[in-house]
Amino acid sequence: MGNWVVNYWFSVLFLATWLGLNVFLFMHAFLSYEKADKYFYTREILGSALAWARASARCLNFNSMLILLPVCRNLLSFLRGTCSFCRHALRKQLDHNLTFHKLVAYMICLHTAIHIIAHLFNFEHYSRSRWATDGSLASILSTLSQQERDEDSWINPIQSPNMTVEYVTFTSIAGVSGVIITIALVLMVTSAMQFIRRSYFEVFWYTHHIFIIYFIGLGIHGIGGIVRGQTEESLNESHPHKCAEFLEQWDDHDSHCKHPRFEGLPAESWKWILAPGILYIFERILRFYRSKQKVVITKVVMHPSKVLELQMSKHGFIMEVGQYIFVNCPSISYLEWHPFTLTSAPEEDFFSIHIRAVGDWTENLIRAFEQQHSPIPRIEVDGPFGTVSEDVFQYEVAVLVGAGIGVTPFASILKSIWYKFRHADHNLKTQTAGHAALNFDKATDILTGLKQKTSFGRPMWDNEFSTIANAHPKSVVGVFLCGPQTLAKSLSKCCHQYSSLDPRKVQFYFNKEDF
Repeated sequence: MGNWVVNYWFSVLFLATWLGLNVFLFMHAFLSYEKADKYFYTREILGSALAWARASARCLNFNSMLILLPVCRNLLSFLRGTCSFCRHALRKQLDHNLTFHKLVAYMICLHTAIHIIAHLFNFEHYSRSRWATDGSLASILSTLSQQERDEDSWINPIQSPNMTVEYVTFTSIAGVSGVIITIALVLMVTSAMQFIRRSYFEVFWYTHHIFIIYFIGLGIHGIGGIVRGQTEESLNESHPHKCAEFLEQWDDHDSHCKHPRFEGLPAESWKWILAPGILYIFERILRFYRSKQKVVITKVVMHPSKVLELQMSKHGFIMEVGQYIFVNCPSISYLEWHPFTLTSAPEEDFFSIHIRAVGDWTENLIRAFEQQHSPIPRIEVDGPFGTVSEDVFQYEVAVLVGAGIGVTPFASILKSIWYKFRHADHNLKTQTAGHAALNFDKATDILTGLKQKTSFGRPMWDNEFSTIANAHPKSVVGVFLCGPQTLAKSLSKCCHQYSSLDPRKVQFYFNKEDF
């Protein structure tokens, strides 16, 4: 339990703050529309559905403001750099950016559902009030547009009994933009399912970029001002608490109560998304500029199991261990960028990646490099970007676990260790030799190029962690994984199980590579 608190206290605090802000914003907006005098007459027609619609809209705006921040990779790399001396528990939270991105997306979906359902009730109430002939306040309010013929007199967007809900929906800015936003959101969420991302990454990639349509639609959604409230001037002249019961006297010139005047609610969404939108635009401009810098491919190696190794150089390219880049091949697709972990070490005069054929794009790329009589395809590179693996040298003891192509982040680390060992002074070599070179043999590993072969097989994790804990009884151990979620659960459980309750003794910190 103690180690769990050490590893996740900041995550829990951050999520609790985010959820608390959602609850606060929802309740604040709900009570404002449920109690404010400005919306007294609107509530006479719509009831509590008004408050449900507006409260969910407030949370939609808030989460739409946050959704882009976790994918601003340059911002995250900058924060990681400025926080280089922070504790592990604080720095590692930056690597949960995609998890938070997904949580925010789920929250957007939840409030979208609430918003749509509430507005379905609102339109039903608008329509029913327009048809009503019972002389109720709601029915009288719904006929004000015909009586007054003034722009600021109407409160019900259904202007006549013959006007349908469908007509209002598809002829108003709010209605059309709302439909477009909803369709865009559904497409983005469904295409982001793990099965689609793994097997049809191109579908996910293209579909996810309709977020541009989502944000444009969100920005103009409130311009129409269909939901209306009483103007401040009208409140002063004809307050509903003293005039609502004298509705039959509204037409009398001698009456102290005049017809209420209404105005559409001002558009608010653009205020929420403007700043993160500008930040994201600068992010994309920076990434575009860096991607256009010339990349020279210095070596191409085809390894077994359809693994392509590319060694490249680029002016001004500076990397750290465990970082990754985005790669584009214009001859295959101008728009698709795919992330690959760097397998080279910072000490080398090139940077490299290993690409396994796992989809259409990677298969086409490997095929293009296999064609010996064709010119080498042009490659564009964006990055590097930081990951949790950068912290590996900040731990006294590090355990690196990779599954499948997930071993690539650690190839960079192992190479860097080897270079550090080669250039270290004599005393450090005597100290390091037993750990870094004890089991080296003549064979080399295809990923690292080192004389330490990769031993394939599934370890007995309880035995491994027990051995490490006994060998390092007072150390801080960093466990790094690049692999599937099932393996992550096993390693996370072992980290908690084998960490001592005494903070002065062995502590395991779990870190998962994710991009």
